[in-house]
Amino acid sequence: MIDVLIAAIRIFEQLFSLLVILKVILSYFMSPYHSFRMTIDNLVEPFLAPIRRVLPTIGMFDFSSLVLIILVQLIAGLLINILMNVR
Repeated sequence: MIDVLIAAIRIFEQLFSLLVILKVILSYFMSPYHSFRMTIDNLVEPFLAPIRRVLPTIGMFDFSSLVLIILVQLIAGLLINILMNVR
């Protein structure tokens, strides 16, 4: 059972990180009104907004996506570590 939870956490971590990266890439090439991009934005933006409130943009660069990916990886790693110690 714990192995299934660990696998699910890893899959979620990878998929969510992919969505964040996809959002960044699509923001350069796709209209913000395209339905696919709006779907990705609606999934990721609720997690990016609090980070943007705390982390100011530096020049033209918005590092909130990078911070979100790092946070997701840290939280996933922490959860996996806890689950592995429960065994």
